[in-house]
This record gives sequence, structure tokens and C-alpha cells, in this order.
Amino acid sequence: MRRSGNRDLKELRPISLTPNYLDFAEGSCLITWGRTRVICAATVSERVPPFRVASGGGWVTGEYAMLPPATHPRQDRESLKGRVGGRTLEIQRLIGRSLRAVVDLNALGPRTVTLDCDVIQADGGTRTASITGAFVALCLALENLRRRGLLDASPITGQVAAVSVGLFGERLLLDLDYEEDFQAAVDANFVGTGAGDLVEVQLTGESGPFPAAKLNDMLELAQVGLKQLTRIQEEALTPWLPLPW
Repeated sequence: MRRSGNRDLKELRPISLTPNYLDFAEGSCLITWGRTRVICAATVSERVPPFRVASGGGWVTGEYAMLPPATHPRQDRESLKGRVGGRTLEIQRLIGRSLRAVVDLNALGPRTVTLDCDVIQADGGTRTASITGAFVALCLALENLRRRGLLDASPITGQVAAVSVGLFGERLLLDLDYEEDFQAAVDANFVGTGAGDLVEVQLTGESGPFPAAKLNDMLELAQVGLKQLTRIQEEALTPWLPLPW
């Protein structure tokens, strides 16, 4: 199977992270993943949702949106439809769950960090790019709080990133672009930590049932990608802060 850019079956698309891409967010990152581009911004508010007030701890949540010209043909803004779509809600919740998995919410204190992930160009993998880039933005925002004396130490407990794996016949592909994602018999997204643990797995047999034994093979391939992604995150963050994990 010929892949875009003549990639190997186990090869990620080219990825770059630009920390502090925005001037006014406490932390931000532009992630370019192949032809997919997402701006991730972390903002901090000194309040928490009602269900967190009694805990004394904080909260981390995600927001996700795709700009109209991010795809071809152009899509209308969801605000014009009067409601947020089901896919958007699903991705927002996934981003929040993924980032909360590596934050000590009690150490964060009674404040909320919101991760806004805005897709400016989409060619597959927007949710995996959002999670991977949002982690960098989150680290920068919490380091900002630490330097201002609002935190004794960063509440980050580890890294988190995400990658996709697809099944085509007997072949597994790492990191699907849009065309591959559209054609895959099985499409999976793996969210994992820098320590090799899993946060979440989303997996669907698009063409019907598939051999259960393939799941272990998909996980093994995903771990190859996750290790590369966490290394890329570390390289991007090292000039900006002491790594807290």
C-alpha cells in the first residue's frame, strides 16, 4: 500500500510543535501533524464547576472546534446551527479526560484550566493532534502559575499523547491521514502516557467484526507511535520549563 509521503506502515507523519504560539493565553501550542494543524490554548480561571467546589481541588476541561475552511468543501460553523454536534462533544470530553489523567487536581487548587483546541486545517487525526498539542499548552500554563507563585510545583504527574492505528486487510498502519481513515476496516485511537499506560482506547470495526487477536497487534504499534510523540513533546518543552515528570 502506497502512503502519502511514501511513509512506512509504522511511520508517523512529520510532526512539529510550536510552544507559546499565542500571546494572551497562559499556555499555547501550534501542532502541525502532516497536513493537520491545530492551535491549542490553555487558559486559567480562578473558579471550578459546582460539582468540584466541595472537593477543594481543580478541574481540567477541553473545548474543540473546526474552522469552516479546515476541510474541503467548507463546513458551516456549529454556532450557526444553534447547537454543538455530537462528534464535537465527544472529542471535547475525550480531550478533558485525557488531560485530567496526568494532573493532580488537588494540587491544582480551586481553579479550572480550559484547553481550547481549534482545528485550522484537517487531514485526519484531529483528536489525536488536539490531545498531543493540548498537553504542551497545559504544561506551559501550569508553569506560568508556578513562576507567579500561585503553585508550589507543577501538578503534572506525567505525559499524555494520542495516536491512531488502522487495519487494512492483514496490514496495520500507524497514524492515519484522512484518506486512510476513510478506507480503514478498523479505525482506532489510543491515548497513552509517557510511562506506557493507557488512558483510553476508541476502536471501531468499520466493516464488521475483526479478529480479536489484532487488538494486541494494534496496541503494540500504537505504543511505538506514543513513544515517539512523548519524545517530541519533551523536546518542545525542555527550553521552556523543567520537566515535572
